[in-house]
Amino acid sequence: VSVEWLPLAEFANYEQPTRYLVESNNYNNNFKTPVLTAGKTFILGYTDETDGIYKASENPVIIFDDFTTAIKLVDFPFKVKSSALKILKINSKLANIKYVYYAMHGLKFDSSTHKRYWIEEYSKLFIPLPPLNVQNTIVDELVSYEKIINSAKLLLENYKPHITIDPKWKREKLEDVCDVRDG
Repeated sequence: VSVEWLPLAEFANYEQPTRYLVESNNYNNNFKTPVLTAGKTFILGYTDETDGIYKASENPVIIFDDFTTAIKLVDFPFKVKSSALKILKINSKLANIKYVYYAMHGLKFDSSTHKRYWIEEYSKLFIPLPPLNVQNTIVDELVSYEKIINSAKLLLENYKPHITIDPKWKREKLEDVCDVRDG
């Protein structure tokens, strides 16, 4: 399989989010449209604004935080809080958007300086692009791993061990039944 290494800018076009900025901080979980950030919070809240909504359900995008290089894959309508985000649209003839998303997660990049990164640095980073059918196979495999991992996390979060202690059992101090040592 031939793999071509291309800079992100060759197949990832960005859009400034100005048209999609939320006007009000009046968030409410009863509202319909999520307001996004690329950071850990991701969904800041929900707005009732109806103008300037990005329709990612039609064409999924990657949102990229220009200061932290945090990324999120988005496939639903949204608004954004910050103009520091870039909305990345992937040329689907060259790349599977989920493949690019996973590949971007694997990039080693120092974003410790507070500055904008996309145009001058990050967009120039190279990622491997095998043929599209190979990218699709890789994505399918990664998605299946994610499902297993997410299921395991859910099990762990909801697991509540229950040990019945018989009141007739003799109780001992830990120091009486074992040696406690340093190191």
